[in-house]
Amino acid sequence: MASSTVQRSNPAWNLPNILTYGRVLAVPVVAGCLMASSSFSVRWVALAIFILAGISDFFDGYLARAWQQQSSLGRMLDPIADKLLVAASLLVLVNDRSITGWSLWAAIVILCREILVSGLREFLAELNVSVPVTKVAKYKTTLQLVAVGFLIAGPAGEAVLPGTLTIGLTLLWVSALLTFYTGWDYLRAGIKHVVE
Repeated sequence: MASSTVQRSNPAWNLPNILTYGRVLAVPVVAGCLMASSSFSVRWVALAIFILAGISDFFDGYLARAWQQQSSLGRMLDPIADKLLVAASLLVLVNDRSITGWSLWAAIVILCREILVSGLREFLAELNVSVPVTKVAKYKTTLQLVAVGFLIAGPAGEAVLPGTLTIGLTLLWVSALLTFYTGWDYLRAGIKHVVE
């Protein structure tokens, strides 16, 4: 009973939110590993941390619903943590040339969409208009995480699974198309409020 009271009085420190904080903290660690060294062992470390962060994305939402520990802080921070993890990883992967050429456009589409939707959400929040996350948007996030995971493995992954980079870049393009679609979907849903 006491622990239940603590969780209700301070929802910022329930387990779902702690998992989200962990995902935010994973961002500089993954980026730092990729920037610090190109050795295979460090890339595997970066991938392991990235995978744990990605898995926590599922569990924080699942546990929040199962334990009825949903909070305004969690609803705000969860999508931000996802965007930070994907965006920072994409920037570092462009820097180390895992993403080059035409595939840069896939990364640009993903980054631009996230900024656009974040700005739209912020504007609509001022009008007290809620824009719920769709199932397609959740699939989009999952696909982005899988694509970036393959690209983080990069040359280290090639030694284990030839074609790792090709798989990662292909999935990046598919997720970019899905990202564009969901961005247009959100924009279409919110544009009438913007015009009004």
